[in-house]
Amino acid sequence: MGIEFKNSETKDNLMRAFAGESQARNRYTFAAQQAKKENLYVVSAVFRYTAEQEKEHAQVFYNHLKELAGETIHVDGGYPVDLADDVAKLLRTAQHNEYEEHDPVYKAFGDKAKEEGFLSVASSFHKIAEIEKIHGDRFGRLAELLEQNKLFVSDVKAAWMCLNCGYVFEGQRVPEKCPVCEHDKGYFIRFELSPYESGWK
Repeated sequence: MGIEFKNSETKDNLMRAFAGESQARNRYTFAAQQAKKENLYVVSAVFRYTAEQEKEHAQVFYNHLKELAGETIHVDGGYPVDLADDVAKLLRTAQHNEYEEHDPVYKAFGDKAKEEGFLSVASSFHKIAEIEKIHGDRFGRLAELLEQNKLFVSDVKAAWMCLNCGYVFEGQRVPEKCPVCEHDKGYFIRFELSPYESGWK
C-alpha cells in the first residue's frame, strides 16, 4: 500500500515548488523593471516572458495539491534575495537559480514523488526541471552578451529584429533608433534569438 498523499514528502515539495516559482515570477518582474530603466527592453522582455512561464509552473504544482483544498501546508524553505542595480548580475543570479532548480532540486523532488508512487507529480517535476535548464541557458546567454558589450554589436554582419514592430536590420551594430517605428535600439535582438526563431543556443 502506497503512502497517503497528505502524509507524503511530495505534498510538501509541491508547496515548496509553488512558493519558489511564485517568488521567481516576482523577482523576474522586478528585474524586468530594472532592465527597462536602463533601456534594455529586450532583456526586460525576456524577464517578463520567463516570469509568465514561472507562473505556469506554479500553477502546475498548485493543481497537484487539489485534493488538499481548504487545508494549510506548513513548509520550510530557503529563497534567494536577488536585489541588484546591475542587470548583468540579475541575469547571472537568475541563471544560477534556474540551474539549481533544474538539478538538484526538481530532479530530487521528482525522484521522491516517483518513490512515493505519485507518478504524475514526478513527471511534472522532471519535465519542469528540463525547462528550468533552458531558462538558465537563456539568462546566461544574455548575461554573456551584456558583459561583453555585444548585446547590440556583433563582430560580423548579423540580422537584428526590432521587437516592437518586427523590422529586421542587417549590420554589425543596431541603429540608435528603429527606422520604422523609431523605438530605441534597446528593442533590437539578434534575429536568431528572437521569438519563434531558431532558439537560444
